[in-house]
Amino acid sequence: MATVTVSATYPVAPEVVWQELRHVERHVTWMSDAVAIEFLGDQREGVGTSFRCTTKVGPFKTEDLMTITLWVENTVMGVEHRGLVTGRGAFTLAPTPGGTLVTWSEELTLPWWGLGPLGSCVASPVLRRLWARNLKNLGRLFV
Repeated sequence: MATVTVSATYPVAPEVVWQELRHVERHVTWMSDAVAIEFLGDQREGVGTSFRCTTKVGPFKTEDLMTITLWVENTVMGVEHRGLVTGRGAFTLAPTPGGTLVTWSEELTLPWWGLGPLGSCVASPVLRRLWARNLKNLGRLFV
């Protein structure tokens, strides 16, 4: 299992960050690994929202089926991944003096051909760098 946690602080209130984060379809504008998001139904936010996310990291491309499993306005959005990569993750927002701390944490299981634990050891630092850059991209929306 690959466990990855990254965080960033933005100089805006959690409500401002949430107004961007809640729009899942816009995640492709700041997540460099998210190529496309296609909703699986009419629901666009909240627990139960399901979507297909085409993801590309280097030469590896996959389609994750994702469902929002936790939704607390201005605080947390949790997801479950199903597909070649499985697991759970969450964006958590916490107020800080003068801003918001956003923490992105994921526990992902790679496919057997991804070399299991060895693949996770390789994937974790790659994903950590990629997602830290994604949070930096998100932060640019608040300046």
